Amino acid sequence: MNPSLSGTADPNQPVTGRGPADLLSTAAAHASMNVPVVAATDIADEVHAGLRGRKFDSAAVLAVCRGDALIGLVTIEQLLAASPDTPMSAIMDARPPVVHPHVDQEKAARQAVQNREPGLAVITPDGRFRGLISAQRLLGVLIEEHDEDLARLGGFLTTSASARSASTERVARRLWHRLPWLLVGLAGALLAAGIVGSFEELLARQVLVALFVPGVVYIADAVGTQTAALVIRGLSVGIGIGRVALREVVTGVLLGTLLAAIAFPPILLVWGDFQVALAVSAALLVASSIATAIAMALPWLLHRLGRDPAFGSGPLATVVQDLLSVYVYFVIATALL
Repeated sequence: MNPSLSGTADPNQPVTGRGPADLLSTAAAHASMNVPVVAATDIADEVHAGLRGRKFDSAAVLAVCRGDALIGLVTIEQLLAASPDTPMSAIMDARPPVVHPHVDQEKAARQAVQNREPGLAVITPDGRFRGLISAQRLLGVLIEEHDEDLARLGGFLTTSASARSASTERVARRLWHRLPWLLVGLAGALLAAGIVGSFEELLARQVLVALFVPGVVYIADAVGTQTAALVIRGLSVGIGIGRVALREVVTGVLLGTLLAAIAFPPILLVWGDFQVALAVSAALLVASSIATAIAMALPWLLHRLGRDPAFGSGPLATVVQDLLSVYVYFVIATALL
């Protein structure tokens, strides 16, 4: 047993270019130097003696090193089966699976499984030994990644454990998670009533304008809901907002244009008022475009703040879209009538 290489050391040093937070999901975060480290010339009997009375994070695999360079791995089963005078060089795997410290933890775990190894060595690009990832840690990584994949397939952003917790939590917790957002919505509804009231003169002059308020608000909400669902689904599977922003904005403008063009003829035909028909159509175009932008921005913002967009973005986006839709509609109607 080579005592100079056995014991606990910092598995991350001297890797550069990434901070501690970046290493949390990498191979380096799971590697330990508190494992048996032997020389190629050590014989089985000496290694047995060196292992007795010592406590390691894991002893399933022994690292065979020359200086601080890894040259092979020996499993505990191979060691126990070897004759007392067998050198480690005779039973070691001279070409074991290895990963660099910054390799993603999932890739590291999959590599160990594919090579049927009870442990995985972490080495720097120049071959220096930086620890072993034990079978227990590898299993933990696989379970964690599996849990995350299931959560993403279910449309959640964190883990399926949090999804289960949200589904089974007590009534008090449900109220705590939902009521604040709904109170924001209630405040928005009262504010929307105030906006409508501020255009009382317009309504007194042309009451027909009031008939289309629900329609403009609904269309804006519907467009925004579609966008929000797409964005939240994308975030849940790791697609950033930057990859969908431009196409979704263009889609929102095109939807608004098409809806405006479709709405204009029947309004003009049934109610016979060109200015009202034009005001409704213009409001649909502008409100749909604004709703798309809001529906993208709010889920992204809540996601960046560490909040679940599924709870907050819907109610919050709805109230903002409603307020802007009502205001835009009445401003356009006032300008045209």
